Amino acid sequence: MLRIRSGRPRRRALAGGLAALALAPLGVLTAAPQAAAVGTSAFKGVNWADPRDNYADDPVVPSGLSTSDGYATVKAKATAILTGFRTNLGANTVRLPVNPYSVGTGWWNAYTGAVDAATGMGFKVVLGYWEGPSHKDGKVDDTSAWKSMWNTVTAKYGNNSLVYFEPMNEPFGYSASAWADTAAGWLGDHPGVPRDRVFVSGTGYNDNVTSVCADSRLDGTYLSLHHYGFWGTHTYDEWVKDLRSRIGGCAGRTVLDEFGAPMTTGLRYDDAAGTDNFVRCLRADTDTVRSLGMGSVYWPGLRSGDTYSMEALHGSGTGLSLTTNNSSGAGRLRHAWALTSAGGANRRWTRG
Repeated sequence: MLRIRSGRPRRRALAGGLAALALAPLGVLTAAPQAAAVGTSAFKGVNWADPRDNYADDPVVPSGLSTSDGYATVKAKATAILTGFRTNLGANTVRLPVNPYSVGTGWWNAYTGAVDAATGMGFKVVLGYWEGPSHKDGKVDDTSAWKSMWNTVTAKYGNNSLVYFEPMNEPFGYSASAWADTAAGWLGDHPGVPRDRVFVSGTGYNDNVTSVCADSRLDGTYLSLHHYGFWGTHTYDEWVKDLRSRIGGCAGRTVLDEFGAPMTTGLRYDDAAGTDNFVRCLRADTDTVRSLGMGSVYWPGLRSGDTYSMEALHGSGTGLSLTTNNSSGAGRLRHAWALTSAGGANRRWTRG
């Protein structure tokens, strides 16, 4: 997702149906059984993002963290933030960015504290690659550096069943066939990573999964899809139709790992009769995800300065806490995740 802090899109013309426009073997892992990704409703998550929006030509640093933090400090901060995601929203999944400037560096040694905190709490972690803004062409910036990054990441977490790998976020610079070739190459070069621990992005801006779903070389993987209200202006029913068209018959493998709307502007997402386009879209997304039994990962759970951020960060040092910016928006997340009754989007979720 690339937006300026006001929450308005910086670039993407995606209204209506957007046409869809290699690595060294990992020696530390043996070839894994190619398990199939079946059903995705277990993913109830949020993105934890860099204030700059994860597109960086330097290390990615999610809100609340600092490159001056050591491992123990990152882990303590992450524990506090993840506790907020769990307590306030009911989340059990967090999606975090990686790039070659972050991995295999001193910051990587500290940043792993966030991953370790999450998995230690039982969270699923999706690690996704973002390109840098100096390129911003929808392609891997430096293939050699990308390969090295993923070798390091999978060597560290390939045997941790709670960690998932998303080779690239929003590969809009590739044709459908070229992107499938790239994703298949990633799988071939990482035979030790089970396929049900890999998220293959949809084509374009992750906006359609039907072609990657149909490619047998990618069988057994999860598919990641994005969907946003600023892509167009539609009625509720039209938004439902639009999302379903992008999923096709692939709901059993698909996670909506980015979707969101303004949470600091007073919109009421519990209003079924609401005429605001963002309200319609978010309600359509959350209803569709629930009805299809899909997992979803909201953008963003936390990103300082972003009007879409579901949570606000408070405190300093390791004494951090989160509060929810929009209770009706949080209610829609709990609804999508089936943490409320079918009609109870505004009830407080409970464990059970």
